Amino acid sequence: MDAIQNYIDHNKKRFLEELLELLRIPSVSARPEHKEDMHEAAKWIQRNMIIAGVDKAEIYETDGHPVVYGEKIIDDSKPTILVYGHYDVQPAEPLELWDSPPFEPVIKETRLHPEGAIFARGSADDKGQFFMHVKAFEAMNATNQLPCNVKFMIEGEEEVGSDHLELFCRENAEMLSCDVILISDTSVIANDVPSITTGLRGLSYVEVEVTGPNKDLHSGVYGGGVANPINVLCQMIASLKDDDNRITVDGFYDKVVELDKKEREAVNSAPFDLGEYMDELQVDEVRGETGYTTIERTSTRPTLDVNGMWGGYTGEGAKTVLPSKAYAKISMRLVPNQDPDEITELFTKHFLKIAPKSVKVEVKPHHGGHPVVTPIDTPEYKAAHEAMKRAYGREPIPVRGGGSIPIVALFEEVLNVKTVLMGFGLDSDDIHSPNEHYGLFNFYKGIETIPEYFKNYAELKQG
Repeated sequence: MDAIQNYIDHNKKRFLEELLELLRIPSVSARPEHKEDMHEAAKWIQRNMIIAGVDKAEIYETDGHPVVYGEKIIDDSKPTILVYGHYDVQPAEPLELWDSPPFEPVIKETRLHPEGAIFARGSADDKGQFFMHVKAFEAMNATNQLPCNVKFMIEGEEEVGSDHLELFCRENAEMLSCDVILISDTSVIANDVPSITTGLRGLSYVEVEVTGPNKDLHSGVYGGGVANPINVLCQMIASLKDDDNRITVDGFYDKVVELDKKEREAVNSAPFDLGEYMDELQVDEVRGETGYTTIERTSTRPTLDVNGMWGGYTGEGAKTVLPSKAYAKISMRLVPNQDPDEITELFTKHFLKIAPKSVKVEVKPHHGGHPVVTPIDTPEYKAAHEAMKRAYGREPIPVRGGGSIPIVALFEEVLNVKTVLMGFGLDSDDIHSPNEHYGLFNFYKGIETIPEYFKNYAELKQG
């Protein structure tokens, strides 16, 4: 391991420069105008995998955005680790809230990252994190210390639901065959409190459209005479939660399994300071489902949130218009036993049922994903536990994450293998928000920890 660490130390500056180059590519999967940027990012990753030492690196076209696949097979008798990541990023808007342009990365010190953090869209989610694996592989390969076969699958649609990845996985199951899948797209509790994610919530994402009159109307002439779709939409959304912040969609909680006392105590044993949490977000109080802690609300309980809402006139100045249409995007985070397709159907039926006759309502499903819980008594998890322990100097804490990675449940179904979620970001890194950033400490710590995982896993699997 000393040879690997020496290689990392001597190449840190280059590793960082390469990541900054990747971050300059605006690979926004949700926007058709960035289609060429998506291909540019895929080609960049292919080139850098080859430079890092893979024997094969190919770009696979799909009906969506490309998948980059690479591999280094050193010995068929050795275990194979499949590294999954995504090169697509969330839209950067609202641009005016960024302190620096989102695709012109800058490094600045912060309270939680005194050694510096990279501010750029995709720095933590997930370019910075998957690129750690490419560089860790390079370090192992260059020093002849690679103990396992390696496969990389870096996709371009995670932020829009990985809709075309299922077909790709099913058609290429033999190529993707492995013993474990390793993903860094999650976080640690703190830079001095390592943790390993043992569960993810699922997702149901929909867009709703409410239509009133057949055209925009003068609010003075027609106001008070016909329904205003924005007003109606606000009332409908407000009714989706009761006074205890429980979701009112019929049947929503039918399959939710309540954690027992011991399980709840385990969830709440993770270090958490509510005061610091509120200070960081600059809020005077927290709010959520009555009867549950903030940790539980953000990891083991389902949610329903409006992600965006629009309609009518939103430009400068005034325009007295009664709009014809109003829209909203709504996401629901799901917990084990909740099926995203079933929840989408329940939401659709409920939303249509509560609509007044004065408007017409349409619900458009977008994408979703199943919740997952990973076991902690397997060689795969134990290898991660020991790697984090050695790298951070203390025992990592198993935690349930609140986000979603749609592909994880599919991997288990198609490839019949478990996933290890060994992320290195912080929840405060503003992923999906303006000023997303990723600490230099976290970037380098990931590169140093990943070879430990490979070493531990090879030893556990081969005895």
